[in-house]
Amino acid sequence: MVITLIGYRGCGKTSVARLLAERMEWDWVDADVKIAEAAGKSIRAIFASEGEPGFRARERTVMHQLLDSDKLIVAAGGGAILIAATRSQMRTSGPVIWLKASPETLAARIENDDKSDSTRPSLTGKSIGEEVAEVLAERTELYEEAATITIDTESKTIEEVVDEIEHQFSQQQLTN
Repeated sequence: MVITLIGYRGCGKTSVARLLAERMEWDWVDADVKIAEAAGKSIRAIFASEGEPGFRARERTVMHQLLDSDKLIVAAGGGAILIAATRSQMRTSGPVIWLKASPETLAARIENDDKSDSTRPSLTGKSIGEEVAEVLAERTELYEEAATITIDTESKTIEEVVDEIEHQFSQQQLTN
């Protein structure tokens, strides 16, 4: 089984994956890191040389490999849900958890992340706030389609989010 964390950049996927894996004694991976490692260059450099289609092709390959694992928590890239085959494989591999927050909260988190601007390219060329609102509006339906569990991270700590995930799992196991 693979647990896949999805959501827009800044929702906390990597931080949640790290703590959830520690508690469950599973491995975890940030899919964007794996993509960059496989390419031998940063995501920003992949976008610059291959455009978004080249990046998405690389992302699909890496996600396919990761989703074929066991006892792994995957922090998926924010756009991993754009590819129908990836959404489908996420759901057949295990629970898919959408970590969601408002566009304003996501924009604030991204602006406060020193690494974000240097590692992630702009998708629209607009301000962070405008970009988050626009891209999130385009992706929300896909996040909803892919998710088996939705967690609102709006005003929660990483620990509270992981507690809620564990609670949701225990509830699902009681009903199955």
